[in-house]
Amino acid sequence: MTYLSATEALRLFKSRELSPVELMSDVIKRAEAVEPHVNALSERFFDEAMEQAKAAEQAYLPGGSPRPLEGLPVATKDEQPIAGRRASDGSLPFADEIATVTHPVIERILAAGGIVHARTTTPEFCCAGFTHSKMWGITRNPWNLDYSPGGSSGGAGAALASGSTVLATGSDIGGSIRIPAANTGTVGYKPPYGRVPAMPPFNLDHYCHDGPMARTVADCALLQNVIAGPHPLDVVSLRPTVTIPEQLGDVTGMRIAYAPNLGDWEIEPEIAANMAAVADALRAAGAIVEEVEVGLRRADVLKAAFIHFNAIFAPMIDRIPEQDQLTSYARAFVTATQGHGNFLSGLELEAEIYAKLGPVLERYDALICPTTGAPGLLAGEEYIDTKLVVNGVELDHYLEYALTTVFNIASRCPVLAVPSGRVANGMPTGVQIVGRTFDDATVFHVGTALERVRPWTYEETLPTLR
Repeated sequence: MTYLSATEALRLFKSRELSPVELMSDVIKRAEAVEPHVNALSERFFDEAMEQAKAAEQAYLPGGSPRPLEGLPVATKDEQPIAGRRASDGSLPFADEIATVTHPVIERILAAGGIVHARTTTPEFCCAGFTHSKMWGITRNPWNLDYSPGGSSGGAGAALASGSTVLATGSDIGGSIRIPAANTGTVGYKPPYGRVPAMPPFNLDHYCHDGPMARTVADCALLQNVIAGPHPLDVVSLRPTVTIPEQLGDVTGMRIAYAPNLGDWEIEPEIAANMAAVADALRAAGAIVEEVEVGLRRADVLKAAFIHFNAIFAPMIDRIPEQDQLTSYARAFVTATQGHGNFLSGLELEAEIYAKLGPVLERYDALICPTTGAPGLLAGEEYIDTKLVVNGVELDHYLEYALTTVFNIASRCPVLAVPSGRVANGMPTGVQIVGRTFDDATVFHVGTALERVRPWTYEETLPTLR
């Protein structure tokens, strides 16, 4: 039962072959067994969750009216506040802060009957592509404990991959949903900007996206349909609500652009081979898949992102008086973003980047490309003094290993991240499925078709947590 999908759990609940209490008990038992190794949960609400699971059982009795997520365990990213709970942002200076409001995403999960049994770890201020902090220590990848699950939604990815939850929430400002999805062999969705409501002031940051994470494409769609839609406190939240259809996976005749590389990113041979296999699988599913060159430069993408982060993240950090309590990587990130240009020059560079991507998406229904150029980052490493080497090349900054930030710049493009395979050290790899602006459904059709032709599993292959 450890890796039961959310959609299958709901079916079994409705047929009364499984109860929410049985599922929650199994999830909690699994979490208690794997957490000493993985450390993906920042808070646990197991006693309350069992009480809520008992209440959810009643909805599945004759005459009951179960809600869309009734009785399902959902682990929420610690960054997303819950009123009355700690709101530390993974940072020691805020260890005693208590939230007074609940994030719209969590409000909607609770209203849909989901049970928040745990919260998941992040790096400090969600500012890294790995997950460790002074608050919670090192979160490890269940596929290979020497590696990080990625970041910043690394705890969510690790919890899903290790079986400590059925569904999870994430957020993404530079790849923070998609990098962990690739590193943990899970599914993550970066919705178009505004599709899922967020909280001020960062709802106004066009790089910012809250979204669902899961183990299957259908589960990801299930959670996305619960959390999407306009919200009275988020001026950028989009109307009308867009719903992912239930029947997914027909890509017959669909034109898909296959970009083995978006430009000059370094790509390890094993990841390139997995990408080629993905392209072949989609051809087998009936799509017309053609290789393309996008022609972007990773230095331009990182420069645009650093200008953006320097305008928003750096002033936030500067406000904190207890600078000595911050992690080295948070301070180093602020330093890295300085001196690249002003906000206007950043917007001009972002426009140049989309000018190369947009025409490709105009010619094709979707684009596929790697999520990262290497399988993952070492657990506990901060890549400040140590440089990351990918495909034999030393990168200027470790975040250049991810091909994700392009689509925070092109923030209105939906991106579904799904597994593409595994490599020799046991680590999973991922593919990004990129849609035209605001075309959510297409990326889920492509993801479902790929999952059907090239399925991925957890139970039999997860090596470190048997």
